[in-house]
Amino acid sequence: MKVIAGVAKGHKLKTTAGKHTRPTSGKVKEAMFSIIQSFLHNSMALDLFAGSGALGIEALSRGASYCDFVEQSKKAVEIIAFNLEKTRLNNYNIHNTAVKNFLSACTSKYDLVFIDPPYNKNLPSQVLQLMSERALLADNAIIVCETGADEKIDTSLKIYKQSVYGDTKLTFYENR
Repeated sequence: MKVIAGVAKGHKLKTTAGKHTRPTSGKVKEAMFSIIQSFLHNSMALDLFAGSGALGIEALSRGASYCDFVEQSKKAVEIIAFNLEKTRLNNYNIHNTAVKNFLSACTSKYDLVFIDPPYNKNLPSQVLQLMSERALLADNAIIVCETGADEKIDTSLKIYKQSVYGDTKLTFYENR
């Protein structure tokens, strides 16, 4: 997996091995970023269930001003740190904690949020509910949820765009 565009373009990213992670395919990542490109410049980004950090790293490479990476797995956090050091990107924090714990304590507002949890566990609905309750979304924020193609998300946020790529569905929400 590589960084597709921006200042870190071409850097190969290390990924976690095993059945508990599912890196976003290059095709899906390219489609995702072509849709949100106009929202990236100077955005405050949040990469939840960050895995290798590929989505937040791509956002930083393309012009996001800051990114919080949240990942519960210690091994994945080590890989995120390795990838960020390798790409020489800055203006980020890595949080080695459960997503719900992070969101419960968070006081920041985000312009761009990536939610890429394990599929079919109703996690996007729970995360979006908690983010709304805690008022963590900036006005006009864009939220990108990557789920299984048949997975449903229960939220009052307005769908900006939705696309299916094989067994993966991308749903883009806007906070208006």
